[in-house]
Amino acid sequence: MKRLIASVREFLQEVGAELRKVSYPTRAETMGSTSVVLIFVAVVAVFLSVMDAVLVRLVGLIIG
Repeated sequence: MKRLIASVREFLQEVGAELRKVSYPTRAETMGSTSVVLIFVAVVAVFLSVMDAVLVRLVGLIIG
């Protein structure tokens, strides 16, 4: 049991040491990355909507 407690304590100390090394992004970096993601999502949504409309029309012409 003592060995388990010692292992857990060592693990937690190592986790703390690694967390102190973490470099978090600045607010500006976070806002920039978020903007890029939102723009990309919007572009993909428009592309998929256009492709869906085209395919619906093509299938309608083939069937109808």
